[in-house]
Amino acid sequence: MTINVALAGAGAFGIKHLDAIRTIDDVRVVSIVDRTTERAQEVADEYNIGHVTSDLAESLALDEVHAVVLATPTPMHAAQAIACLDAGKHVEVEIPMCDNLADGRRVIEAQQRTGLVAMCGHTRRFNPSHQWVNRRVQAGDFAIQHMDVQTYFFRRTNTNALGQPRSWTDHLLWHHAAHTVDLFAHQVGSPIVDAHVMQGPIHPELGIAMDMSIQLRAESGAICTLALSFNNDGPFGTFFRYIGDTGTYVARYDDLVDGRDEPIDVTDVDVSTNGIELQDREFFSAIREGREPNSSVAQVLPCYEILDRLERQLAR
Repeated sequence: MTINVALAGAGAFGIKHLDAIRTIDDVRVVSIVDRTTERAQEVADEYNIGHVTSDLAESLALDEVHAVVLATPTPMHAAQAIACLDAGKHVEVEIPMCDNLADGRRVIEAQQRTGLVAMCGHTRRFNPSHQWVNRRVQAGDFAIQHMDVQTYFFRRTNTNALGQPRSWTDHLLWHHAAHTVDLFAHQVGSPIVDAHVMQGPIHPELGIAMDMSIQLRAESGAICTLALSFNNDGPFGTFFRYIGDTGTYVARYDDLVDGRDEPIDVTDVDVSTNGIELQDREFFSAIREGREPNSSVAQVLPCYEILDRLERQLAR
């Protein structure tokens, strides 16, 4: 059976999902939702998609739609994920699942009530670089002692990954830190028991901190040091240094090197070297197999519980 998909959000990450879905057999995007029908039509024409709308509810009313991928603004994620589930559609919502813990718990309740597949785009679980490290940990060949992570952007206006204007404000804690908080616990296989945060000055126009430092400790004793900045005028992205008992590895998205910057071949880790594609493949496989996916909304909830804990520290 072909899985018919509606994609909501035709921005930078929506396009990444469209490109990924193109490579997956028996999955077809049949509807595009965007804030403006003009943008939706532009993307639909490029990807040969028949239905466009600016209203998610219109796509959810289509009987042919089986599943929805949400790549919409962060403040919409939780409510839209719940709407998809309540409409009888499986849903993959881009990271973050929510921007407050109460909404995240409501998403979990909706998934449990409907029994549908609900997954969050915690892509780092799927990047071949991180999978390679995880397999070494699982095999007992490598124990992580310290994850040192840098998440750096130069973003002093509301722009997306392509430099296009955004209608909403991004956030270091609830979006970018979510990747690392979840990945740390996932990679060490141990819950986070201690968490601390500091932030720099609040931007006078954006109303958010432009710099942040987070420290985590897992029950296993492993620690994580995370630095985040929107002020970094240089190469952007997130760089993960795994320091362990038998080696050091540095992951840059889908690529991996050792501590001396020698490349490590990860082409045989999975069926693709594209983390977004692997994430999408997991979503559609879980639908076909009637199972909980890796990075299900229930699995990632502990990450958002830590983010809530950190946010409350900042509010003191």
